[in-house]
Amino acid sequence: MAKRRNPSSKKEKEITLQERVIQIRRVSKVVKGGKKLSFRAVVVVGNEKGQVGVGVGKAGDVIGAVRKGVADGRKKLIEIPLTKYNSISHISQGISGGAKVLVRPAAPGTGVIAGGAVRTVLELAGVKNILAKQLGSNNPLNNARAAIDALEQIRTFSEAAEERGIPISQIYS
Repeated sequence: MAKRRNPSSKKEKEITLQERVIQIRRVSKVVKGGKKLSFRAVVVVGNEKGQVGVGVGKAGDVIGAVRKGVADGRKKLIEIPLTKYNSISHISQGISGGAKVLVRPAAPGTGVIAGGAVRTVLELAGVKNILAKQLGSNNPLNNARAAIDALEQIRTFSEAAEERGIPISQIYS
């Protein structure tokens, strides 16, 4: 008799990830017969515990585009080191295209002070206290990717100590 897989473990993993659509656009491609219309969806996927990803999907209908965007976002998940106050450990800056995003840690009780796509990325990453600023482009896709880039650059204290070749106690003192 063949062994059965436990389907509940896969479903639990899927249920923990939340998805939010940032943008849906109708795009067109010029072909021999005229214009072919399709939809592009930009989706943010995260578990509010330090994992987040941005995905893009294109399809002939909106639902298909969102589904493809979610699948793409799951492939591009990144892990973020959060502090005990659900913030980040240091200032970071991310760039994508013409968009630049600056993220700074904030005191407990501050909340998520950010706008647009950056706010969605930070909320789904599980960050509760942070200050963020969008500089340059207003494009939601580039701002979301710039926020991901800024979060990817964040290091823990132990990683910084290891890179510098010093004990972690020296960083705290």
